[in-house]
Amino acid sequence: MKRSFSLRQQVLVGSGLGLIAATYGLVRLAYGLFLPDVQHDLGVRAGAAGWISSGASAVYCVAAVVGFVCAARVPRTLVAASAIVAGGGALAMAAASGPVPFGVAAVLASGGAGLASPALVRLVAEQVPGPAVSRAQAVVNSGTGPGLVGAGVLALVLLPDWRTAWAWSGVVALVVGAVLLGAAGRRTADEPDDRARPGGVPGRAWFVAHRAVLVLALLFGAGSAVVWTYGRSLLVDAGAPVAVSVSAWTALGLGGAAVAVTARWTSRLRARTLWVVTTASVAVAVLALGAVPRSTVVALVACVVFGWGYTAATGALIAWTTEIDPDRAAAGTSMLFVALVLGQAVGAAAAGVVVGAAGPLVAFVLGAVVTAVSCVPAVRRSVHGRLGGSAVPR
Repeated sequence: MKRSFSLRQQVLVGSGLGLIAATYGLVRLAYGLFLPDVQHDLGVRAGAAGWISSGASAVYCVAAVVGFVCAARVPRTLVAASAIVAGGGALAMAAASGPVPFGVAAVLASGGAGLASPALVRLVAEQVPGPAVSRAQAVVNSGTGPGLVGAGVLALVLLPDWRTAWAWSGVVALVVGAVLLGAAGRRTADEPDDRARPGGVPGRAWFVAHRAVLVLALLFGAGSAVVWTYGRSLLVDAGAPVAVSVSAWTALGLGGAAVAVTARWTSRLRARTLWVVTTASVAVAVLALGAVPRSTVVALVACVVFGWGYTAATGALIAWTTEIDPDRAAAGTSMLFVALVLGQAVGAAAAGVVVGAAGPLVAFVLGAVVTAVSCVPAVRRSVHGRLGGSAVPR
């Protein structure tokens, strides 16, 4: 039984990583990768493309808020909804006959990622033994990296056939969602009853305990947005061929995937220490990419570092809210990820203004500065003790 249960845990973690890879890397974040070919075929104008991106961020936030409220009680339902929304949305994008149906499908598909993260935080916390849970959370959260790599491979192999690429993304999301639900099974008898878990909206003290981390997540999202929005465009404008610019996108994914390899080390760090290390790495990468875009080696290395730092930083946010209140880690993950995406939305809009007025170098330097500001470890200790639990030094 012990071996069988251990195998089920491995499948749970592996398929959880796969769901994050599909919903984030293959669906939500791949929009910018395939956009030029979509624009060519469907006539999507630049302004409309921006509104689609903004709408996708808004739907992501709404979905994450749903996860915030519901993950503690119905994580399996959220997993199913995540796979259906992301997978179905990607398939609808592949079949879109014009810019309007494509835009609607792209906006809705982004919600799958918002539902996935809080549900997986809860499922991993439920079914992975305590000593291994931090590493398991880091591995699952690193799925964005493999998803970006997969999107890059699809682009290199299939473009300009973006429809087939989106179809494959949709199928992958549905399949890994089904596997994950099979591994999660039903709540076992020795697990606490769902009604005993914290649910609904937490109290004021819980929000106060998270206020500093929320500000840091907003700043980090704003500073890092310049790479997600203009990273590939920067390389293309600098004269990089398509193969190099797509390879840089793949390098982002390789960096993110490396989080699973470094999880044994990073899971031993306190959340605020990991936050400083990872956000500082992202700040350096943003600056290097903006300053030396014509160097293929520098660009690829910067993208690898950015991918690792960004993905590991989101894992640090999960660890941070878990330190504050482990019983509401899923809700905390939703709230912090919403703050991160809202920061990205603001940062992307601001970067667009700066790029138009002063050029990409200034935009990337400012992005690096804002990211560096987010490195400040504002929370100095676990405050779970003030929320009714017992603070555990780490």
